[in-house]
Amino acid sequence: MYLLFNNFYAIINLYGNVFPTSEARDEVKNMSEKREIVAAVYSGERPLFGEHDLIIKDTIFDVGESPLKESKNIELYGSMFKWKYPLWYAENVTVEDSTWFEMGRAGVWYTNNISVKNCAIEAPKNFRRCNGVTLENVSFPNAAETLWNCDNVAVANVSAKGDYFAMNSKNMLIDGLTLYGNYSFDGVENVVVKNSKLLSKDAFWNSKNVTVYDSFISGEYLGWNAENLTLVNCTIESLQGLCYIDKLVMKDCKLLNTTLAFEYSTDINATVKGDITSVFNPLSGRIVADRIEELIIEKDRVDPTKTTIVCSDIVKTSDKAEN
Repeated sequence: MYLLFNNFYAIINLYGNVFPTSEARDEVKNMSEKREIVAAVYSGERPLFGEHDLIIKDTIFDVGESPLKESKNIELYGSMFKWKYPLWYAENVTVEDSTWFEMGRAGVWYTNNISVKNCAIEAPKNFRRCNGVTLENVSFPNAAETLWNCDNVAVANVSAKGDYFAMNSKNMLIDGLTLYGNYSFDGVENVVVKNSKLLSKDAFWNSKNVTVYDSFISGEYLGWNAENLTLVNCTIESLQGLCYIDKLVMKDCKLLNTTLAFEYSTDINATVKGDITSVFNPLSGRIVADRIEELIIEKDRVDPTKTTIVCSDIVKTSDKAEN
């Protein structure tokens, strides 16, 4: 009887009988199945506004805004978005083997539970204020201002180029990201990054609870104003990197050509393999390295007793940084 109750009024309207025949039961079943759209071309505004339970294949969304706004339970395969705002306020969306062209910008905003796999996204400013985002095997050649204010994000094997990637997002799991762009991950919270390459100035500024494993990061001013930043088996190259951080952990990392590191950082627990070019005014904690080319401690600015330096080869010590 559950079919009867779930579709009570629909059955009455169709058959005038609350005890449906077998034909009526088949009609009710079909009402819950997804309708297919194949090789269609849409233009103009909102052609599929508010639609639900669709499987869309090999379809082009041409000039015209918001083609799938307010949609639910949508699957898209081999399709193309050529204009702005295609998936706003949507829910439960799967997109595979599809393309966002350059004018498909601001493509996915205010959408919950979306999975995007094997796609090329040329348009900038994608994925804003979304909850439940999965990106797998996706390329973003113009990723400027992408993934802002999103929650519950999974990223795997993604390539992105653009500034301000992932600003103010939280609860992210990232594996295999290659990023070319500055000011990335500003203000993020609860983020794990693995097996990634980040060519990014000012990465992880103002972040909280970030852990990075087995990754390469190159760019000046890494991690400023972060809280609870952990780096494990990473290779880092950063002018004035790792400064103004509260609770910094480094395990078996390399710091290549990293100068004036750790300035005003607190509660440091850093184990560095190899050399550090220069260490400058850490506030507290413990730093272990094989070699430090220059250790700069300005006693009028920091208390040297609050930081332990474990290094058998400190080439030069200074009480003032060179201008």
